[in-house]
Amino acid sequence: MTGRPDIRIALTGFMGVGKSSVARHMAHLLDCHRIELDAEIEEAEGMTIAEIIDHHGIAAFRAIETACLAQILTNGPRGILSLGGGTWTMPANRELIKSRGFKCVWLESTFEHCWYNIKASRKERPLARSKAEAMKLFEDRQRVYCLADSHFIIRPEFSSFEIALQIVEQVI
Repeated sequence: MTGRPDIRIALTGFMGVGKSSVARHMAHLLDCHRIELDAEIEEAEGMTIAEIIDHHGIAAFRAIETACLAQILTNGPRGILSLGGGTWTMPANRELIKSRGFKCVWLESTFEHCWYNIKASRKERPLARSKAEAMKLFEDRQRVYCLADSHFIIRPEFSSFEIALQIVEQVI
């Protein structure tokens, strides 16, 4: 990348909100790296997130997630970091992100918007196998997502590119 090596933005929000799409557009707009935490975990472990959770449990997954996050933040490139939906909910992860100089941006939307995207995705979501389960998780996580440095509400009339542009204009 020849762009801005100093960019340090982490995107958080519920699964299905559009973190990956917004991160892709932001990285393009800023000519910087894009890091997908879930993809990095899957590559390092040789399993999907769903397989890790199903075979080893959520506690083991969270430990793997924190270790991978620490590795990325310590040795990886700077840029736009797309977090998993639960990454920011862990105090140790929030401290890691902040201690490495990353600004965290919460992408918020309605549960129905996220649920629509979850159902439309081919990606297996082991923590959202039912609507009731996903809704409870959504409600629980709102209390922690609000600890992010910035907050952007995702509205259906805006594309992921337009949202990325708004974040770049307001945060960078």
